[in-house]
Amino acid sequence: MIAWIDGVGVLAPGITGWPAAADVLAGRADYQAAPTVLAPPAVLPPAERRRASRLVKAALGVGLEAVAHADASTLATVFTSSSGDGHNCHAICESLASEDRAVSPTRFHNSVHNAAAGYWGIATGAMAPSQVLCAYDASFAAGLLEALAQVTTSAAPILLVSYDAEYPEPIHAKRPVPDAGGVALLLSPHKGPRSLAALKVSLGDTPNTRMNGAALEQLRTDIPAMRALPLLDLLARQQTGSVSLEYLAPLQLMVEVAPC
Repeated sequence: MIAWIDGVGVLAPGITGWPAAADVLAGRADYQAAPTVLAPPAVLPPAERRRASRLVKAALGVGLEAVAHADASTLATVFTSSSGDGHNCHAICESLASEDRAVSPTRFHNSVHNAAAGYWGIATGAMAPSQVLCAYDASFAAGLLEALAQVTTSAAPILLVSYDAEYPEPIHAKRPVPDAGGVALLLSPHKGPRSLAALKVSLGDTPNTRMNGAALEQLRTDIPAMRALPLLDLLARQQTGSVSLEYLAPLQLMVEVAPC
């Protein structure tokens, strides 16, 4: 399965946007870890903007960056997250553990796994199909595989959005994701004037590709969406090559990249 990358969005601790990520990955700038900056999604109506969780802000932030030069309202989407919205899950658990046990309807509809896809539809007016996946730490690879399958079968562009955010304690002790982060790729079936690289995926069993440098390797393993970093590294360096991304054991996702 082959597609072309026409847009990229990135948010992570110490990284705000694809240009900043590309500078760090290509060695033009040092990586400095810092809390992830999550801006309120200006494209949402005021009421939805106030209710948007950290997870939704991360998803919309990277998705909108990736489609900055495309018509988001026409794009089919694949949203993939390893765990869902930890803060709303935590708040609901607190309610259920209290004497009242009443769960806020707003909390509930923001806690479901497809909440980010719903906010995306509100923000962009998109009416195209949307798939929402979860494969724990393999969620980015699962989303990329699904997106490539849809590009291949539909012969139409598709937006992949992978995103995660932290849980508060006590769940954080069992799922220690430290901060929010996300990666979005706009994939096209044909090479265009804005194409960055060609992408080909297949299944394999080679070990995960690790990042050079302890800080970037820790970022790759700390936030599941950042399993995409080896792929982004090739894009940033404009290098032809292949990487192995974490998938469902014992399989790995082999990704070949050829810059345009």
